[in-house]
Amino acid sequence: MLGMTSYLGWKIDFRHPDREPAFAAPDSVSWRVFKNPIALGVGGIAAVLLEFADARIRSGVWDHSVFKTDPIGRSRRTGVAAMVGVYGPQSAARRVIQGITNMHAHVQGVTPSGEPYTALDVDLLDWVSATAGYGFLTAYDRFVSPVSDADKQRFYREGEAVARLYGVKHPLTCEADFHAMLATLLPRFEPHPINTEFLDIMKSGRAARGVPKGLQSAVVHAAVAILPPDVRARLELGPAYDLGPWGERVVRFMGAAAERIPVPNSPPADACLRLGLPASFLWKSPDKQARILQDMQPASAPSPAT
Repeated sequence: MLGMTSYLGWKIDFRHPDREPAFAAPDSVSWRVFKNPIALGVGGIAAVLLEFADARIRSGVWDHSVFKTDPIGRSRRTGVAAMVGVYGPQSAARRVIQGITNMHAHVQGVTPSGEPYTALDVDLLDWVSATAGYGFLTAYDRFVSPVSDADKQRFYREGEAVARLYGVKHPLTCEADFHAMLATLLPRFEPHPINTEFLDIMKSGRAARGVPKGLQSAVVHAAVAILPPDVRARLELGPAYDLGPWGERVVRFMGAAAERIPVPNSPPADACLRLGLPASFLWKSPDKQARILQDMQPASAPSPAT
């Protein structure tokens, strides 16, 4: 069925129920950012590196998921979860997020250094949420289109409701919140072979069949480029991961192209149809989007006769 996506056994219909709102509106910064696959690819890799920098998250993912045997599938499923939180009907988003939270309730263990962890630890939930928001927004801002400070704050506010459904206690409200959280966690960060193994997989060509390895390598280097410098230093991701001028141009070109080319039957396009908008709405200019939304407003009632 068109509009239907499977996620861990749940069927998610981005086209129905008709007119049911998502947690973010069609004119939101979130809808603009998440429609761009380059921003998602670069930002998603950066978010994983920021998460894996903490041994508790790294151990939790490595020991309790299929990441080490199916990193691409696991990454794609994570992407679907992000999409349903932004574009899905609120009822579907609540159902999927509750299911994920139920699974996380069973994730607990001990890191190689002997530190206990649980996936529902508030500090870890806060950090995972923060890394996703920071990664996607920063990637879009650098490689797709500049985002104003006001729109950056809008983006973080738009994600608060979904973050709280996941159990996040301190969702980001601005970029300064991210850096404050980072300053607290940074002393814990450490290099690890899992980080480079993950990056090697993403560069290998397995992440996107049919896409030249050189392009995938550029995306990986772009992800490392948007890491805060102190994090990159802690993870010991040295000059071998530098994004050169050619790679920068390639990623920017792909990001700009993805802004103009609609993707039919994708969650963003299907969400537009669900709300009575053209499937190509998100790929139109801001002026055209504003006119479409204005035309959808009900006509004002006439003033009572005096």
